[in-house]
Amino acid sequence: MSRLSSSPRTSEVEVPRKTEADTSVAVAPGDFDAEVAAAAPRLRGPTLTAAIAFVAGTGFTLFGYDQGVMSALLTAKQFVNVFPQVATDPTLQSFLVAIYEIGCLVGALSNLWVGDWLGRRKTIVLGGVIMIIGAILQTASYSYAQMVVARIITGLGNGLNTSTVPSYHAECSPAANRGSLIMIEGSLITFGIMISYWIDFAFFWLSGSSAQWRVPIGLQIILALIMIGGISFLPESPRWLAKHGRNAEALAVISALDGKPHTDQGVRQTYNGILEAVAAEAHFGDDSSPLREIFTNGPSQNFRRAFLGVVIQCFQQITGINIITYYATLLFERLGIDDVKARIIAACNGTEYFLASLIAIFLIDRVGRRPLMLFGSIGQTITMVLLAVLGSVDTPGTQLASAVLLFVFNSFFAVGWLGMTWLYPAEIVGLRIRAPANAFSTASNWTFNFMVVMVTGPSFNNISWRTYIVFAALNAFIIPVVYLFFPETAGRSLEDMDVVFALAYKEGVSPVKVSLRKDVPPAGSQEADEILGIVNNGSGRSPPASVREEAGREVGEKSST
Repeated sequence: MSRLSSSPRTSEVEVPRKTEADTSVAVAPGDFDAEVAAAAPRLRGPTLTAAIAFVAGTGFTLFGYDQGVMSALLTAKQFVNVFPQVATDPTLQSFLVAIYEIGCLVGALSNLWVGDWLGRRKTIVLGGVIMIIGAILQTASYSYAQMVVARIITGLGNGLNTSTVPSYHAECSPAANRGSLIMIEGSLITFGIMISYWIDFAFFWLSGSSAQWRVPIGLQIILALIMIGGISFLPESPRWLAKHGRNAEALAVISALDGKPHTDQGVRQTYNGILEAVAAEAHFGDDSSPLREIFTNGPSQNFRRAFLGVVIQCFQQITGINIITYYATLLFERLGIDDVKARIIAACNGTEYFLASLIAIFLIDRVGRRPLMLFGSIGQTITMVLLAVLGSVDTPGTQLASAVLLFVFNSFFAVGWLGMTWLYPAEIVGLRIRAPANAFSTASNWTFNFMVVMVTGPSFNNISWRTYIVFAALNAFIIPVVYLFFPETAGRSLEDMDVVFALAYKEGVSPVKVSLRKDVPPAGSQEADEILGIVNNGSGRSPPASVREEAGREVGEKSST
């Protein structure tokens, strides 16, 4: 039986006392079935799952391409001719690279309001359109100021996409292999980085034409067009639909994703589990906005869960990965490698980075999230220590070893942290706050990304190899924090995590301990309903449908105003 990120239930929704408000389908089941049939997506089953993975993957390939494309262009002859500041002032060089992150930050934060209003699909389209506009402006730039503005605009679109695509993919994925599917997105980030490095190298030889840098930047438009075109064939997230009272459409999408009729028991279990999660969160949230609820705790522990998403995105950036991603060619040139060889090695580094990321796809749902994060952090700490030691010696032999260690660092990061920070924030928070919480977590990524990229150039100029000591200490700091505070999410549905945190709150223990237990009742079961507070005074289990129908009516009224 398939589970679309939900939990099996022992039976259909039990309704001890039927009233007109107790169920969304009791009033006119024939009409409801007709609505479900009318809302059926064009694609179904594995074809639909593959299509969603392809479109989401294209979005992250675009993200990776845009991250990596500037690496080799910073020292390209034609680029320096148009923007001489990047060759004469390390701060202006870093600023041109890092200002992209400011655009991404603003785009991610705008999702606090845009994401739940437009829905997942329309937000992705909007982000893609903005990226196309930014890419056109970058390609046509003839001054430093124009390029800065163009990169901010491109970042706006990418910020919208990176705070939406993981949520959309997670909400449309089965719990059993949700991790693997979203880790593929992480691999496709590195795939985008890899192809950007090789394209930069291919156009490096056009040293007499500005096409040397304009074409590599402009090619990202193709990826954005594929993403926008692909999303038009895909359905909206069933969880977003249910949250906005569009239950027939939600059921139709769940049915299509499972490739089964909407009357199938497994499909109904998934559907009922999602509606109960909506009902529980509406019940706990009363009239508060999702943004305001992020700053609350109680049984839902919203603030704690949102904060974990913010912290994990911060941790990804302070590992120092973007020292390599944005400055790979410069790093190899600093090791005494000539211009052409440095570009070839940087492209090979990007290729190895992509291949290493594939390992995580096969491990994430078997090993779990916590072990991979701890493995990656330990390996990254050791690698940074070795880079600092070798940098202090600085001989031809140690330079070669340092070049190899940059490959090693990428490998540890690709396995432990690359896709993890796009998966975990979408898993750890509840449905009601998922869009604003992921906006905050993605904003954290771009804030610390900007900080790291901005300080890297001046840092290497001022303290040289000692920069690696700073990142070694930061990586070491991550290890105990992950061990003590990050719950395991592997094998659990998105709704199961509501039960984990509510049970931890009820028992006064750490959610980490509860997440590692095997006796946590699945979402939708009677035991889980009692933990979540969905109970009927004096008569056992309440009819959750009555609660969720009331929430659905409130949503419908808000949507119509």
